[in-house]
Amino acid sequence: MSDTLPPCPQCNSAYTYEDRNLLICPECAHEWNPDAETTEADALVVKDAYGTPLQDGDTVTLIKDLKIKGSSSVAKVGTKVKINRLVNGDHNIDCKITGVGAMMLKSEFVKKA
Repeated sequence: MSDTLPPCPQCNSAYTYEDRNLLICPECAHEWNPDAETTEADALVVKDAYGTPLQDGDTVTLIKDLKIKGSSSVAKVGTKVKINRLVNGDHNIDCKITGVGAMMLKSEFVKKA
């Protein structure tokens, strides 16, 4: 590859680095293959309960009390959560909640703050 690496396509950070055939952004943890052509159809689109598109790094608010599996604690309505990354699957938000820890949430239980 060339001496200069392209900025992150998600957060436009200039601090990208190369790891084997992937480029990685240390600020938003986005990983991508610069040789693979991506289209808008391939991009992951996650929307909150009100239809607002979400991105990595967004702050969202819980709109429902959520029981924490394997624990007696509850994440209360109005709790602010920072999205670490969006993933494919049943639970599509990978985040960390203060006082609870790392969790995966469904986007239907959050709204963009």
